[in-house]
Formats: sequence, structure tokens, C-alpha cells
Amino acid sequence: MDHATNTQAPVSTKTKHVTFRIWRQEGADKQGHYDEFRIEYRPGANVVSCLMEIQRNPVTTDGRKVAPVVWDAACLEEVCGSCAMNINGRVRMACSALIDRIVGSGEPVITLEPMKKFPVTRDLSVNRDRMFESLKRVKAWINIDGTHDLGPGPRQSPGDHAVMYKLSTCITCGSCLEACPQVTLDNDFMGAAPISQARLFNMNPTGKMNAEERVRGLMGPGGIQDCGKAQNCVKVCPKEIPLTTSIAVMNREVTKQIIKDIFFNQGDETKATGGPG
Repeated sequence: MDHATNTQAPVSTKTKHVTFRIWRQEGADKQGHYDEFRIEYRPGANVVSCLMEIQRNPVTTDGRKVAPVVWDAACLEEVCGSCAMNINGRVRMACSALIDRIVGSGEPVITLEPMKKFPVTRDLSVNRDRMFESLKRVKAWINIDGTHDLGPGPRQSPGDHAVMYKLSTCITCGSCLEACPQVTLDNDFMGAAPISQARLFNMNPTGKMNAEERVRGLMGPGGIQDCGKAQNCVKVCPKEIPLTTSIAVMNREVTKQIIKDIFFNQGDETKATGGPG
């Protein structure tokens, strides 16, 4: 789904070609530049199919034969999250970004750039390790005793189940981090996706046993307190996950944990000293 561009006019039937202006970079510590490629327009084409065509014949508009463009892709159906990139200045999934909806009439030019909040691996491919490390920090999984049959799980209300299903559709694409003004290459703010996943696993009947650990994972440097409430994340999420709601919910949980720590720590100190005075 390409939510932000559905209202744009399709490419004119008179248009015969599409020009791609693509960022090229050999590595995170290398200087980058743009190469332009011109390919034949095909109705219904998406960005990934155009990249595949360029890959088969990587000749620039000025006639240079260059190395094939590198990008990430796997499922081609907006499930794996790996093909997220900046397309004409906006982060979106390349597999669901249709050429007809990205540009208007005339001779279209489409600029492709890697996400800027992650280190570049090569060209349009980036290293998403910061996001996966944040998921580890909030323990975004359910602990089980083994692989044996544990029987039917605890009952869940239809309301909780509906919320959890929506949260579970996160594809770890990194779009929410890319759109967030608080996330930079130089800081460690975890961004919206790990916060929302902490909410998901804390709602799970089994996951609730480790709820405090996840809440504590949101505390400290780079945690939820670094969120600036810009709400850009929810605007670019390809799965329309209520990320700002998740941030608000987990903010409350963090606040409650801080209050508990204040009072329980006071009690522990009182016991240790034998009472006040």
C-alpha cells in the first residue's frame, strides 16, 4: 500500500520512459554520487521491478556501463520490510511503490536514496542492526520452557486480540525510525517500532511474566523518554500500526515503574536502616 500517493495522477500514456536518479555509494565511509538510468515505462510497474530491469543492463543515461545497483528485497509483497528506501524524498516500501502513483504526467524522474538513519552498506542497502539491538533490549519475544505441547493458552479478550494482531503486523522495515526527527546516526534512540513491540509482548498472557523487564528496557539512554512526539512514525508506517498509541501506553507503564521504584526503594532503605531517624 502506498498511502501517501494514492491521490496522484497516473503516468500519461504518452510517456514512454522513466528516468531513475539513484544514489550510489560503495560503503559507509565512501563518498557517494548519483547515477541516472532511463528505462521503458510499463503500466503497473513498481520500483523493485524497475530496479531489476536496471540491474540487467546497468547503463547510465550518458552511456556508461556501471556496477549493478545494490538494494535489499525478499518477499516483494510488503511483508519482509527489507526494501524500505527514500523514494522522491519520502520513505516507503519499494515493492508496493507503483510508478503510476509516484509521478504525475510528463517525463517522470524518480530519485532513489538509502534510508539516512542507518549506515549505508552499499547503494540503497543499509545496516539495520540498531533496530534489532533495540528489540533485544526490550526482549521482544515470548519465553517458553520448551517445544513440548503446553496445552491451550490462556483466554484472551477479542479486544486485546484485535490490538495485538495489529501490533504483530510490524515488518521491522525501519520506516518509523527514518521519519523520526529524534533518530540520528549519532544517537541511540530506539524509535517507535521497538516501543510498540514491547507493548505487544506485554499484552501477551505469557509475555506478561516478563513485562517489567521490557518496561525497564525502555528506560535509560536512548529509551522512550527521548521521543519528541513528532508523530511522523505513524504517518509513514506501511502497516498503519498505531505507533503513537503504543508510545503513550508504554510511557504510562514507564511512569508507573518509576513511581514503584521510588516507593519500594524507600521501603527497602527503611528496612535496611531499622526505620527512620
